[in-house]
This record gives sequence, C-alpha cells and structure tokens, in this order.
Amino acid sequence: MDYVLENAEAISRDIFGIRARASTLPSERDQNFLLTDSADRKFVLKIANASEERAFLEAQNSVLKHLTKRVSFCQSLVPSVSGEEIVKVQGHLVRLLDYIPGVPLADVRPHSTELLRDLGRKLGQLSKVLADFDHPAAHRDFHWDLANGNRVIDDFGPLITNAALRELVFKCRIDCELDLRKSVIHGDANDYNVLVDPELNVVTGLLDLGDMVYSYTVGELAIAIAYIVLDKSNPRAVAGEVVDGYAGEFALFDDELQALWPLVLLRLGMSVCMAAYQQKQWPDNEYLGISQRAIEENLPRIYADVAD
Repeated sequence: MDYVLENAEAISRDIFGIRARASTLPSERDQNFLLTDSADRKFVLKIANASEERAFLEAQNSVLKHLTKRVSFCQSLVPSVSGEEIVKVQGHLVRLLDYIPGVPLADVRPHSTELLRDLGRKLGQLSKVLADFDHPAAHRDFHWDLANGNRVIDDFGPLITNAALRELVFKCRIDCELDLRKSVIHGDANDYNVLVDPELNVVTGLLDLGDMVYSYTVGELAIAIAYIVLDKSNPRAVAGEVVDGYAGEFALFDDELQALWPLVLLRLGMSVCMAAYQQKQWPDNEYLGISQRAIEENLPRIYADVAD
C-alpha cells in the first residue's frame, strides 16, 4: 500500500511518540517521509518496500550503529516507544532515523576543489571504518552490485531505444576478470545521497543504505565519481581531486587504481540499463529517471575522454 501523509504522522505519533508534520521524500524502492515536530526537530520515517527482507534492514541498522560511533556524517536510529528499531505496521517494516541537515550535492554548483577533496575524504573514512565490518545479509546477489555489471548490461541493454547509446553502453562492459579487494560498501554515493554544506565546502551526510552490498571496495569510490563527473569538462581532473581525498584516508592498491575508470564507465552503463528496465515497469515514478538525462548526454564524452 502507498502511505499518505496522515499515515506517516499517525505512525510517528503512535509508534515513536513524536507528534510531527510529514512531507514526502523521494525514493527508488521505499517510501520516505520527513517529519518535523513543533520544536522544529526533524526525523526521517522509512517505510520499507513490502518485498524487503527483515534481515537486510537489520544489516542496515547494524552498519548504522557501527558507523555512528566512528564517523560524523551518517544517520542514527531512533527507537520506537517500545524500544524496537524495526516495527511492522500493516505488513510493512518501519524505521525512524535522525535528520542530517545539508543540501544534496546535485543541487550545488560549482563543485569546488575543497568540496571534491572532502567528498573523497569522507568516502575514504567510510571505507576505512567498514573494512572491519561484515554482515551475512550484505552478501547478496544484487542487481546494482558492480560485480553484476556485465550481466545487467547483457540483460537490460537491449531495452535502450537509442541505438547509438545502446552501442556505447555495451562498450562499458568489463571483459576481464576482476580480482579486487572486497568489503561491505554503501554502494550508492550518488549526488542525491550526499549532503553538503555549500558555504563550508564540506560533506555533512551520506544517506540511504538500501544498496549496501559486499562488493569491490573501490566500487564505493567509482560510484561516487560516476556521478560527480557527469557535467564536468575535465572528468579526469575532477576525479583526481576525489581520489586524492580518498587515498589520504584509505590507501588504494595499484589494481584498484587501474580498475577505477572501467568501474566508473560500468556503473554509468548499468544506470542507463536499469533506467530503461525500471521506467518500463514503473513509468510514473519520476525518481527513477532523475540522473538519466545527464548520463545519456555526458556518457559519450566521458567514455571518449577516459576509455583506453
């Protein structure tokens, strides 16, 4: 079922003991609501897709608790009045998180050198903290996992109606076996999941663990770079700032550096393919195409600039 604002406000009041006004937030799979109480405190109510398994939400909660003790830019859990971190309401699993102030990176232009480096630093800190974290539910066969990139392109690439774009996307496949370091990664540090303070040029938050997966460690960096270079005239220089910030916190191996740009292109190709599939399934969900125009317009230039 689709929850309306009144449902969200009732859950906030009855389950979490917070009287608040609700407004909708965008999401690919779940339903998210911003809650604001009379003291102007803000929270995020997350109502999971009915197909989401409890074990994976428990994994997200586990990593949040691991992160909030060690970094400053991740949300923390708010338990229900009964002390539960996950509550089942009308067949849906519901959680409440605190709110991190900031502006989506996608809404900030230009991206200063300081901001790009801080993005890299925060991602490096994330990788460092997650290096000793694991959870069985993160070891899953997930369509957004870069390790499944070739399969995604093979399966959904034919749905791309633009022939030139379709041909280019198939060139983004990686045709060699990757034997890279792996760990649990956030998996979706795109420019809508990264919050920043544009005046201080720092990253304030990293949202949404719904794509968390045990995968290539350097994939964390590659995914972020895939989105940050979309509108940039010099992708390599921009990516270099992010990489420098990252490597200052978490050293990269030579094979990871060699695989970085192929993984960036793979992620962009996957995104085009998944959008073609998802928009066919859910044509009224505008969020699904939120990055697609920029990818489709910029992928040819990025490919020409960075592909060997």
